[in-house]
Amino acid sequence: MSSLSLAVRDSSTMLRRNLLHARRYPSLTLNLLLTPIVLLLLFVYIFGDAMSSVIGGGGPDRSAYIAYVVPGLLLMTIGSTVVGTAVSVSNDMTEGIIARFRTMAIHRPSVLVGHVVGSVLQSVMSVVLVGVVAVAIGFRSTDATALEWLAAFGLLVLFATALTWIAVGMGLVSPNAEAASNNATPLILLPLLSSAFTPVDSMPGWFRPIAEYQPFTPAIETLRGLLLGTEIGHSGWLAAAWCVGLAVFGYLWSTAKFGREAK
Repeated sequence: MSSLSLAVRDSSTMLRRNLLHARRYPSLTLNLLLTPIVLLLLFVYIFGDAMSSVIGGGGPDRSAYIAYVVPGLLLMTIGSTVVGTAVSVSNDMTEGIIARFRTMAIHRPSVLVGHVVGSVLQSVMSVVLVGVVAVAIGFRSTDATALEWLAAFGLLVLFATALTWIAVGMGLVSPNAEAASNNATPLILLPLLSSAFTPVDSMPGWFRPIAEYQPFTPAIETLRGLLLGTEIGHSGWLAAAWCVGLAVFGYLWSTAKFGREAK
């Protein structure tokens, strides 16, 4: 077999391994998935009327706030899901399985590829589930074209890939699963400091740079524009740049760290 065929075969095996782990131990994924769903219900039904007045400048309109908040929560779902990847990678590095893999004739990077592809698939499934909940409580995107839906899906997959590589690196540098979970916590907190729940313009002046110059805000604004027809502006290019930059950085960081650990 060629090197490429071996790499694809071993990566597929590692992908099946990670999906089986996720199926047998779903509690971590479910716990992380509940966070965006609870926030969705909380902000819509508790704060929806009040927040819609701030966003729309008119009277209370909960449906308007549902439309505003869902794109941010879809991306927050990805951030929550990849925390489980950091924990899973840390477990692999500390429980001895990597030492066992070293004795086998396998393509070494396939271990990381299995984690990344499996995490991206879980992220997509989590986003679909949160999207179903959002539609059930009133979210609608009737003006988006098929091309815009395809672009939105591509953005979600690209964003999931970028965050997953960062989470893999966090798992590799963590001494245990608890530390990996703590190190990956910013991936859950950053959406709270973005335009996910309230416009950047309504934030205090000293806080706006924090919300503006981070990866979640341009991605949220781009997704919001694709699904709801709002102005995207330069957010699309910024979102793409953040995704590519994070993915490349995470890949180089993870493979370099894994290469040193596997020696």
